[in-house]
Amino acid sequence: MGEVKAVRGRPKMRDYGIATDEKGLMDWAWVDAEMAKSRNYWICSTRPDGRPHAAPVWGVWLDGALYFGTSPTSRKARNLEARPQVVVHLESGDDTVIFEGTVRKEYDRDVITKVAKAYGEKYVSYKPTVDELIGMWTLVPAVAMAWVEHDFPKTATRWDFEG
Repeated sequence: MGEVKAVRGRPKMRDYGIATDEKGLMDWAWVDAEMAKSRNYWICSTRPDGRPHAAPVWGVWLDGALYFGTSPTSRKARNLEARPQVVVHLESGDDTVIFEGTVRKEYDRDVITKVAKAYGEKYVSYKPTVDELIGMWTLVPAVAMAWVEHDFPKTATRWDFEG
């Protein structure tokens, strides 16, 4: 993603006392830092029969994009193949980051080379090869939301992505 091409504003949460002015809106740099330091990312997908499915994955946040893998035969991979719409969030409900969007498979070897290096640095016990990561998933966000719980109504921020 690189530079964020999104409109920043407030989330649409009726009855939660969300501020209406711009004071307290969060900066994208905070989201970027939280995504980069996270060890686990929750991927929420939909089963073929419409039931929800959530599972944590390892991944890397690199150049403003989330890359993650899963076994092609896993429930989440089969869900994503059929319906690429996802919700991705971090483990914390206090320092909250939530993405809504779609995923796509990544085949660009130059990108995957950088991702493999980042995986090896982040998860010291896991040093994947480029060939192992070809076809991994990349998040394409439509919406991102973030807030800090101790100041929730004031910091609640939403980004609507272009395209």
